[in-house]
Amino acid sequence: MINPLRPLNTLLLLLCAGFSASALAHNPMCECKAIDAEQIKCTGGFSDGSGAPGVTLDVIGYDETILVPGKLGADSTLTFKKPGAEFYVLFDAGPGHVVEIDQADIQAP
Repeated sequence: MINPLRPLNTLLLLLCAGFSASALAHNPMCECKAIDAEQIKCTGGFSDGSGAPGVTLDVIGYDETILVPGKLGADSTLTFKKPGAEFYVLFDAGPGHVVEIDQADIQAP
């Protein structure tokens, strides 16, 4: 005999699996600080505490040219020379996981 509640149980199981996957989602985080007048250090990661080694972090001019192409190192950081032109930093860990930091928001030493 087929259990009449089986379709309902299956649906509940699928719904719970969907909610648990969204509960495990993590948001990208990136912070940049000026080390001195010439150098800037950016650190990237995720809200669940995980790092982001190998994630793309580019320094882009306001005219959309890439001034400093880069990837975060094993310690999830990248240090670069401050460009002479106006710029922003783009942390790009994939669709939905992007952070932009304008030069005006970079903390002074």
